[in-house]
Amino acid sequence: MDLEFTWAWIALALAMFPASMGVVNLFLVRPPRGTPPVGVQGGGALVSILIPARNEAANIAACLDAALASRSVAVEVVVMDDGSTDATARIVADYAARDARVRLESAPALPPGWTGKVHACARLAAAARGTHFLFIDADVRLAPDAAASMAGHAARTGTAMVTGVPRQVIGSLGEALTVPMINFLLFCYLPGGGRAFTRRPGMAAACGQLLLVEREGYFASGGHEGVRGVLHDGLALARRMREHGLATEIVEGHALATCRMYTNFRDSWAGFIKNAREGMATPVGLPIWTVMLAGAHLWPFFFLPRSAALLALALGLALRAAVTLRVREPWWTIPLHPLTVAVALAIQWVALVRGLLGKPAGWKGRAYGTV
Repeated sequence: MDLEFTWAWIALALAMFPASMGVVNLFLVRPPRGTPPVGVQGGGALVSILIPARNEAANIAACLDAALASRSVAVEVVVMDDGSTDATARIVADYAARDARVRLESAPALPPGWTGKVHACARLAAAARGTHFLFIDADVRLAPDAAASMAGHAARTGTAMVTGVPRQVIGSLGEALTVPMINFLLFCYLPGGGRAFTRRPGMAAACGQLLLVEREGYFASGGHEGVRGVLHDGLALARRMREHGLATEIVEGHALATCRMYTNFRDSWAGFIKNAREGMATPVGLPIWTVMLAGAHLWPFFFLPRSAALLALALGLALRAAVTLRVREPWWTIPLHPLTVAVALAIQWVALVRGLLGKPAGWKGRAYGTV
């Protein structure tokens, strides 16, 4: 048996692993279902839509418009202006003057040991009045029924955290080479797809763009104060809540909200590097991830035209197509899948090297530790 033959079959085995997991998770991850709870004396749930904002003048008005269009549940919208130097605060103040559901808060100076967004989220939770907190980013546009359906799902299932990945709006090649890996990794490499029955903290998943937590569970777990030094706040908060015995769950998010994270490759690269050290980019984990991802989606190219290599590539492309179409991302990103995997691994390795060299992570004009 020649070496190429052996490696081609190893690549096929590595491709079958995410394919089988992806099929299961595509079945398991479903839209949220349920109606918001009714409180004592006829009072219903109140969802506090909480938005940390730092220099978001280009986004905040559209974000507020969508949040205020929420229906089937009472909402308040609280924006934490985190030291913006643009018109963010003025825009929010104008909305607050017209709609009593909107409040503008100003974050105090960033304390030592905190990252900016996490600190802003902690302050938002302290200011919120709701029975549920729905944390969103300023570039997220909520669907009218999102707040109600997520709060209803939490009540129906007894889940302390309900989170989903918004439909990612992708308009450039740079975004297409980076953003689709979010959903691909979630569906194809996370056992259970982040559903509540996977109780282990290591199998938790969350998306900080769209994250609803029940008030009591949030404070019982320590909330953002318990994860004050992280950059990937959604994942860290989900793990912490599970460590405290609370259920967290990923639901299908493409109908709940949309989000355009970045508009070009440069910003996408910087944004994903920022979070990498809290994900794959560790000295122990990244070599394993490299074998799993490159072995399944890149190595087979070197063993063409062997049948095992062809089958491995076909499985990978079919899997990517299934995920992309399910989450309503653009179809034209599907043929770019091998390049997307290569870029994802490059981001992780650069992040790891930067961390080993002691270079700080930077975001929104702030530097944090190393990345």
